[in-house]
Amino acid sequence: MKKTFGFRSKTEVLPLGSSISLGRDRGHHRTSFQPGYHIRDRDLKKIHKAASVGNVAKVQQVLLLRKNGLNDRDKKNRTALHLACANGHSEVVALLLERKCQLNLGDSENKTALIKAIECQEEECATLLLEHGANPNVTDVNGNTALHYAVFCQNVSLAAKLLSYDANIEAKNEDDLTPLLLGISERKQQMVEFLVKKEADIHAVDKMQRTALILAVNYECTDVVSLLLQRGADVFSPDVFGWTAEEYAAISAKKNFNCYLLHDQ
Repeated sequence: MKKTFGFRSKTEVLPLGSSISLGRDRGHHRTSFQPGYHIRDRDLKKIHKAASVGNVAKVQQVLLLRKNGLNDRDKKNRTALHLACANGHSEVVALLLERKCQLNLGDSENKTALIKAIECQEEECATLLLEHGANPNVTDVNGNTALHYAVFCQNVSLAAKLLSYDANIEAKNEDDLTPLLLGISERKQQMVEFLVKKEADIHAVDKMQRTALILAVNYECTDVVSLLLQRGADVFSPDVFGWTAEEYAAISAKKNFNCYLLHDQ
């Protein structure tokens, strides 16, 4: 569900949320982040059951006897490759890749096996997929790429690997969040620093025309604010409400000062 972001007065600061989602505040869609798959036997065919538990011999047998096809879908639109990646069964993944399975098929949320491997932090599976030509720039139903998921999980190693296989560092999801903007909105400082060093565009804006600097100010990420200013971020670039990072900073400072006074009393 999309929520509307706005202000009633200049005494209010951008509200912060707390949800495991790609896009945390009122201006962004709340995209589900579900590292594993909910598995029910009745949803699966023989090849899916075998792949989900890492039974290489059974997968081979099912394929040999042609009980299921290499790219067959289960009732949730998942392939054996999706299930093997989500559960970290790299030997099954290697077998499926050797048999020339399709790499970039999407599940019910259009998540590819690569996206699922990264969402589940299965680096070995993700590496195998990339080495065999998986496309890192396929998007899920909310426009997120594999790199968006690596950023959300703050996995610098996987992010670096994706970039080495031509992942688009400026890819935008449906809220126009680049991986850098997502990293800031989710307070993933280590990842933000990594992306800035990789020359991610610090002047990119989301659908509300909020810059990286505006987001960093609103989320009170002081180290990120300093980093962006050192890189020449524009303090005076306005969002759709006509507000600049400087104005947001002034409001935030006033709020913090008032909170300090109340606490001191």
